Amino acid sequence: MPATLMNPPLAKTPLSDWHVGHRGRMVDFAGWSMPVQYESIVAEHEAVRHAVGLFDISHMGRLTFAGPGATEFLDSLLTRRVADMQPGQIRYSLVTNDSGGILDDVLLYRLQDPSAAEQAPGENQVPYLLVVNASNRQKILDWIAAHLLPSGVVCCDETFSTAMIAVQGPAARKLVMDVLHPGLNAMRYYYGKSVGHGGELSVVSRTGYTGEDGFELIVPAAGAADLWEKLLTAGQSVGAVPVGLGARDTLRLEAAMPLYGHELSESIDPFTSGLDFAVNLEGRNFPGRDALAQIASRPRQRVRVGLELACKRVPREGYGIRRSSKASDDNVIGEISSGTFSPTLKRPIAMGYVRAEFSQPGTELTIDIRGQLEPARVVPLPLYRRPKTN
Repeated sequence: MPATLMNPPLAKTPLSDWHVGHRGRMVDFAGWSMPVQYESIVAEHEAVRHAVGLFDISHMGRLTFAGPGATEFLDSLLTRRVADMQPGQIRYSLVTNDSGGILDDVLLYRLQDPSAAEQAPGENQVPYLLVVNASNRQKILDWIAAHLLPSGVVCCDETFSTAMIAVQGPAARKLVMDVLHPGLNAMRYYYGKSVGHGGELSVVSRTGYTGEDGFELIVPAAGAADLWEKLLTAGQSVGAVPVGLGARDTLRLEAAMPLYGHELSESIDPFTSGLDFAVNLEGRNFPGRDALAQIASRPRQRVRVGLELACKRVPREGYGIRRSSKASDDNVIGEISSGTFSPTLKRPIAMGYVRAEFSQPGTELTIDIRGQLEPARVVPLPLYRRPKTN
């Protein structure tokens, strides 16, 4: 086969050898060789809900921005304000196309005050970090290039020079404090800071994608395996385990966190997906802003909803949602975007898009699971919310 027709080799994270050596079942995920599970998706899921789990999320894209005008450029690119962010603050935002469709959902870290970084250039003086989905990294880099970085603004792709580890679960805070620094106990949710030395990017943030408390750590690639081992060793007493992408998906679905390619796409706008909070229209201009203003002025046609099923069969992406199970009523009013068996709730759950008039919690619907019509009920999102702690 000609080389040009062969699939490119999968990218590997700095922890790839560790995963293979510890019975990680590796799969192709967005062009990366990633562990989907080690022993059991359910066991890994429950470890995160009740103890702590470690995730290799190095496949996520990490882009830094520095230089005069970085604030204004990012403000013109993202759907939420950037200029009013405090140093250390992290903000969920979206990148939209000119029609208001979602190119990606991202986290923007304001690590430093930009003016302070310019006055004292040197180690770790990176004002902004943008974390993007693995499958969309190149698309976002191309989008940035198409919107012309202002003179003096430097965008660096740090994805392959760093690793990213998520530590999630009720015991995550103690574990990270024990291994890294006890002062991290005071870090607020959706805040982070640079902690590295030697000019290499290192960041600790109190963020995650599981519905649990936790941290995400960005470290130089060369130090990733050492940190991973330290966390697992120190976490043995509290049940720390490595967790693959399989449990990451069931955890995020219970927490109703949208996944790009399922709940989000270039043909879905932020309001339809229930992400109104992630769009600031007033006094701003960014790609898709005018289209979103038009969409916001009209009644919603479709709504993202949560669904619970009483049967044992699992709904999957693309399955049709009907208004009833009557033989004479085959009117499809929506479609499943993600579905799984919930290890926490002990029943099949799903998210999907339905016509707005069928979106109220309590509405009885029917899901077509490979020709078998199964009753389902619309429930509020999220499907799981972690217990409050002191």
